[in-house]
Amino acid sequence: MTAGPESSLKPPPKAFRWIVLLFTSLAMFGNYYVYDSISPLAELLSRELGFSDANIGTLNSIYSLPNIFMVLIGGFIIDRWGTKRSLFFFAFVCLVGASITASHGSLFVMAAGRLVFGLGAESQIVAINSAVAKWFRARELSFALGLNLTLARLGSVAALNSPSWAREYYADWQLPLIIAVGAALVSALGSALYWFTEAHADRAYALGQAAATDKVVLKDVLRFGRSYWYLVALCVTFYSAIFPFRTFGVKFLMEAHAKDLELASFLLSMLDIFAMVGTPLLGLLVDRIGKRSLFMMFGSGLLIPVFLIMAYTDVTPYVPMAMLGLAFSLVPAVIWPSVAYLVEQNRLGTAYGLMTMIQNIGLTAFNPLIGGLNDFAGASSQNPGGYAPGMWAFTVLGCGGLLFAFLLRRRETGPDAHGLETIRAGKKGDID
Repeated sequence: MTAGPESSLKPPPKAFRWIVLLFTSLAMFGNYYVYDSISPLAELLSRELGFSDANIGTLNSIYSLPNIFMVLIGGFIIDRWGTKRSLFFFAFVCLVGASITASHGSLFVMAAGRLVFGLGAESQIVAINSAVAKWFRARELSFALGLNLTLARLGSVAALNSPSWAREYYADWQLPLIIAVGAALVSALGSALYWFTEAHADRAYALGQAAATDKVVLKDVLRFGRSYWYLVALCVTFYSAIFPFRTFGVKFLMEAHAKDLELASFLLSMLDIFAMVGTPLLGLLVDRIGKRSLFMMFGSGLLIPVFLIMAYTDVTPYVPMAMLGLAFSLVPAVIWPSVAYLVEQNRLGTAYGLMTMIQNIGLTAFNPLIGGLNDFAGASSQNPGGYAPGMWAFTVLGCGGLLFAFLLRRRETGPDAHGLETIRAGKKGDID
């Protein structure tokens, strides 16, 4: 292939790249805000609309349902349309979904809105990561993606703390969801600004290649070894404990501990505050030390006492939530990079896509399951002990995560190891 006129173009200026990061971060911020807008609203939905906990769990589980399948087609859409068009398209789908959710108080309409939102949200995140990779060189890319994720988590923190800064809007179930529509509009605006920026830069600068998207190639699945499947099982058990807890977390913390919506919302947002600071720092630590499955064992083990402490004590759970925040910072910082040690480079898209698919199967199942356990046990402010079965379910998931992390460590310290425990950044002979 002969070089065209674009081969003489210069890379975009650094200031231009940081503007792009701002636009994609706006897109991520709105995406995360809309997802987490349900949790602080759970008590209002129960009180004003008569929703059961199983109904509330459905609103988040139905978000995960389309993402079981979107890894099969979302990556192909991005490859076919390009990052700028697909990013805006998925942002528009998210805006439509958020608008439907806020439009009517019936479970059917709200669930339909969350379904539409789920169709766009995860694929939008993939498109954003692909877009950032076009603008940042290899040495800058990890930092840029990490900063993008940190700013995205501000969306979660803002949503979970909305009962504080938007207190007057929590007199009605619909008004907080209208704010979420505004966040989705911000996401669409950031995506549109990115489209305009890339369209201009394509003519003026030499951009990099988009990141490979996560697509499942079925013939590659059978080639993955036992270590990969232990990692997938750990991923499913860990996230199936964390995210369904987030679904009911504000309601649980308010009715069983805080007795105050604003404090309960802040307590749950501690997970994201810890992750914003801790995930990149812990990622650097693990890269320096190695022992990745050992760190995953520690993070999974933290889940086991946390939920039991909150189930059987009535003290405001600052310490348990800090422990949960530490686990939420540590385990994701290790899980996702670990795939690259266990799978060949040319199969990474399939490996990540498959793990995301199975993770969403777990989230689809466990959100309504935990809600059903809460309903069965009569969980409420008058009966906070009714949350205990759900807390035990999360504890069992923590035990499962610890088991799979142990099996992974045993495998990776044996003759079939892939370097998961031994490769360290900066160590002579390892990858710098």
